[in-house]
Amino acid sequence: MSNLGYGFCPTHPGELLKEEVEYRKLSQSSLAKQIGIPYTALNDILNQRRPLTANTAMLFEAALGINADLLMRMQLKYNMQIVRQDKTLSARLASIRKFAAAF
Repeated sequence: MSNLGYGFCPTHPGELLKEEVEYRKLSQSSLAKQIGIPYTALNDILNQRRPLTANTAMLFEAALGINADLLMRMQLKYNMQIVRQDKTLSARLASIRKFAAAF
């Protein structure tokens, strides 16, 4: 992934969470049970296939002590990076800016 707009490549919070889970030698199934989410949802987050929500960020904060605000900022920056790479959206934004400049 490129670093458009940031000077660095944003990290999906799942990457940080997965490293922490592995460092602590926690099983994903036991963590999923502890925080009350399906194993597949946890696995999708840790493998960067699903975005983190505010609710799940709070659950991870309670279980792992990783600040939910940090996790949500990571998710936001990751999301913004993804949409900045969308060529259809970029063309639409260019059209809007051209129209707005006429005012």
